[in-house]
Amino acid sequence: MKIGTPKEVFEGEARVAMTPDSALQLQKLGYECAIESGAGASAGFSDALYEAAGVEVLKTAAALWKAVDIVAKVRQPDATELKRLTKDKTLISFFNPAGNEDGMEAAKSKGANVIAMEMVPRISRAQKMDALSSMANIAGYRAVIEAGNNFGRFFTGQITAAGKVPPAKILVVGAGVAGLAAIGTATSLGAITYAFDVRPEVAEQVESMGAEFVYLDFEEEQQDGAATGGYASVSSPEFREAQLAKFRELAPEVDIVITTALIPNREAPELWTEDMVAAMKPGSVIVDLAAEKGGNCKLTVMDEKIVTENGVTIVGYTDFPSRMASQASTLYATNIRHMMTDLTPEKDGQINHDMEDDVIRGATVTFQGDITFPPPPPKVQAIAAKPKEVVPELTPEEKRAAEVAAFKAQTKQQVTLLAVGGALLLGVGLVAPASFMQHFIVFVLSVFIGFQVIWNVAHSLHTPLMAVTNAISSIIILGALMQIGSSSFLVILLAALSVFMAGINIFGGFLVTRRMLAMFQKS
Repeated sequence: MKIGTPKEVFEGEARVAMTPDSALQLQKLGYECAIESGAGASAGFSDALYEAAGVEVLKTAAALWKAVDIVAKVRQPDATELKRLTKDKTLISFFNPAGNEDGMEAAKSKGANVIAMEMVPRISRAQKMDALSSMANIAGYRAVIEAGNNFGRFFTGQITAAGKVPPAKILVVGAGVAGLAAIGTATSLGAITYAFDVRPEVAEQVESMGAEFVYLDFEEEQQDGAATGGYASVSSPEFREAQLAKFRELAPEVDIVITTALIPNREAPELWTEDMVAAMKPGSVIVDLAAEKGGNCKLTVMDEKIVTENGVTIVGYTDFPSRMASQASTLYATNIRHMMTDLTPEKDGQINHDMEDDVIRGATVTFQGDITFPPPPPKVQAIAAKPKEVVPELTPEEKRAAEVAAFKAQTKQQVTLLAVGGALLLGVGLVAPASFMQHFIVFVLSVFIGFQVIWNVAHSLHTPLMAVTNAISSIIILGALMQIGSSSFLVILLAALSVFMAGINIFGGFLVTRRMLAMFQKS
């Protein structure tokens, strides 16, 4: 079978669904590859590069649609492209099935099979095909770059001879793939970054990236992430009011707001109201990544950049991935290639459209003359973070009682160990000569003191393995110091060598660890 990619007809779209590298991988699956002339030019892939990769270059879109069995596209097909579908063809593309009933009816009437890349279920096995996440990752990164392009200051704080520059404060609303990409970019540029999401389980991810999670003083039973495929769900009116109140509090403080909140098959929720925009400082920037679905900001205009009366810039572009066409095409083409791998289990260049497969069934919107959207829930659910166990706060009396009980238990354990140790020493002393007992007592004391000294050092200064070796070295040092006063020259020499070599291990270990820690500290 032959797979081909036409040139995108959507105005301004620069991405392409097949790259020379992905074409080589598709050929290993047994497919022949074709592309319309000039399809990859805007993404930096010339016809010559495709020809070098063994791809047939066809002059027109009509010729390509006629020649191939499988069509891979980026954007939703228009009416002309839908007319070119036939019963023997498979279309793989973004398709917007929830808002494209006419397109599904057209594909059904033609008897074509359509796989919508945005419908790939969010389960672990399908991550390699998750085109929504691939494009959202690029959009989140590009949103911060676009904000910086419209923001009149540095992101990072600086102290210069000309004066002090405060760091920018950025609020990211929504901590999905795009939000996390925006957070990572903002923190790496040195901005003070805050993030909010209705799913509290993402707080740990946000904080691990160096941002501060914005908590609400509000208790609401949260929607299980597995039930919504990892997406946020609709919140209650009370939660929404608490959320808006928190945003109104933050609006005068932040310099940049990046909104990414979307709910599947719904219009984007309005989270940044007109009064919040009015409360922001002149020169502030809002980048609304939900503009295509109506926008999270009340004043967002889709595909436009506006400046409000109080000097706030609102960016409503919907083509952020296309603005990084080469990178976006590479990632999307890889998603397509992985989808084709699942569709070709025998690697024989023939599609096996297995509707029992969770991923293929979930992404298929028309199949053999039937509309199969919406799909049933996948048999394997998305993995949701386990909710943290709520530990009730103890009263002062209960805390005191717990401390007393812990002290008694610890004291009992220490007394027991001392009793056992004393009994062992007594037993050894009854049968061993006096000269042995003198050395044995030195050894026992060295072990006890050396272990305690090293184990009380802050854990950030040594790994568990280094802690054990340092403890052993400290025992050697203490034992050697006690033997240096011996009357034997040989014993004194051996003890001095022991102190020297064990000292190298301890102090050298700490020096290496401090250097490693310094590598992770911000300058």
